Amino acid sequence: MYFLKRLLTWWNSQTLGTQIFTARKGVKVGQDDQGNVYYRTRDDKRRWVIYKGEMEASRIAPDWHGWLHFTWDKTPAEQPLAHKAWEKPHQENLTGTVAAYAPPGSIRKGAPAERRDYEAWAPE
Repeated sequence: MYFLKRLLTWWNSQTLGTQIFTARKGVKVGQDDQGNVYYRTRDDKRRWVIYKGEMEASRIAPDWHGWLHFTWDKTPAEQPLAHKAWEKPHQENLTGTVAAYAPPGSIRKGAPAERRDYEAWAPE
């Protein structure tokens, strides 16, 4: 079943064409903490990622994103980026999920926000 799922859909890991291309021309350069595997061609003209699980571009950390887009030549495994103490850890985009941010008073929250600074108008 997994083979058919992978053969017919592109969002469940790599397609058959990507797997063949990776086997023939890909050189593995590293893996991130989420299990995504990064490849390049021998002449370093193409770089790509094979996602572990669902394909979601926001799951790529900024370190690897810069390498994928040729911003820097060395991988984060070869030359890690210096992170500041105030930087938050990378988090994937949660829009459209249950864990997405909803401001106070949003209709997506179960109970309405309790407001003490507002008094409803009632006609006399």
